[in-house]
Amino acid sequence: MTPSEVRTPDDARAIVRERGLTHVKVGVHDIDGILRGKYLAAEKFLGALESGFGFCDVVLGWDANDQLYDNTRYTGWHTAYPDARVRLLPETCREVPSEPGMLFFLGEFADAAEAVCPRAVLRRVLARADALGFEVMCGFEYEFFVFEETPHSLRGKHFRDLKPLSPGFFGYSMLRTSVHAEFHRGLLDFCEAMEMGLEGLHTETGAGVLEAALRVDEGLRAADKAALFKTFAKVYAQRRGLMASFMAKWSKDWPGCGGHIHISLRHKDGGAAFHEPGNPHGLSNTIRHFVGGQQVLMPEFLVMAAPTINSYRRLIPGFWAPTAATWGIENRTTALRVIPGGAKSTRVEFRVAAADANPYLALAAALGAGLIGIERKMVPMDPIAGNAYERRLSAKLQLPRSLEEAGARFAASKAARELYGDPFVEHYAATRDWEVREFRKAITDWELERYFEVI
Repeated sequence: MTPSEVRTPDDARAIVRERGLTHVKVGVHDIDGILRGKYLAAEKFLGALESGFGFCDVVLGWDANDQLYDNTRYTGWHTAYPDARVRLLPETCREVPSEPGMLFFLGEFADAAEAVCPRAVLRRVLARADALGFEVMCGFEYEFFVFEETPHSLRGKHFRDLKPLSPGFFGYSMLRTSVHAEFHRGLLDFCEAMEMGLEGLHTETGAGVLEAALRVDEGLRAADKAALFKTFAKVYAQRRGLMASFMAKWSKDWPGCGGHIHISLRHKDGGAAFHEPGNPHGLSNTIRHFVGGQQVLMPEFLVMAAPTINSYRRLIPGFWAPTAATWGIENRTTALRVIPGGAKSTRVEFRVAAADANPYLALAAALGAGLIGIERKMVPMDPIAGNAYERRLSAKLQLPRSLEEAGARFAASKAARELYGDPFVEHYAATRDWEVREFRKAITDWELERYFEVI
């Protein structure tokens, strides 16, 4: 039996026993999309396939630096950090190429924790699409930088004067990909072996920056692949003495890193929901309403697609990232790029998302807003042709300029509470408030250089 054939608990038991495994690897994604996990003894794993297993709920109660939130209701010192039940997902079985013979399975928080579990949040939005009669197809694209550094050298340099894999502006470079062919081909093979195959991989414009486009898949599977790619691309690089970073903007000298999401809907009978021959650009009314919802709700939902202090360093004019909730036909200066095509290829590219976003939450934001647009028949503004940065736009289309503002907009959003539920909105907004307060404790190099002597 191969991992791709595993669908049920019985299948999972069969493959583990067939391979004589003593341990398997299991993981869950936290609020920031970081994969947390452990090795489980085979007998414990087999017993947990039906009832789940306990995982300390602190992983939903701490930040990316393992620091405990002091403002969340769901978990904290007041609850004493008990175990939360994790439901194992047999259909996510994968080989781990860096650990021959090892199998990996994703899990998802259950019971009370399900209300704030990022994967479960997306699953509920997908259920809403299903109730409307739609199947969701999407593909994630990630820009990320690769450095000739290690975790130790980064810290030894205090994250300064880093050496990229290659220098200079070399977008779509055949020279760079051919010189570093072993790295690039190896990454392609690694991703194929782990059931998160890439349909494209190329250099972007910048020192050591790549863009990887994951194959299109059904919504939840696509998000699983994206979330795993962010972890295991780092694993692949570090095992070769390199570092991959999905930070939204690591240097003022280079463009930031996007985590763009291509989304299309189709009817359950297989018919295209976004394509309508005879209409302008072949676009259906459904896609217009979908874009309308995304445009109206983007400022309220932005924090799910731009979740860190650093995310907002990327959202500046002229650096291939949007600054307002705009849309256009084949326009990369807008937040929403509608791509006309045939029945299967017509889609919306959600360009506002940063590479640092949790894929489950970024997709939940992009899809959820669009579904509300369809339900309420929202109509977008006229599409922008040309440079969207030069357009004067109404205040309601302007995106929040900081994490603090974005978190407040999200907490106050009635649409967010309708889509994601009060427990999640309150928990997630609190985690972003924590992130803002942690940042305020920091004294930056900019402040020292600007004020230390002269002020």
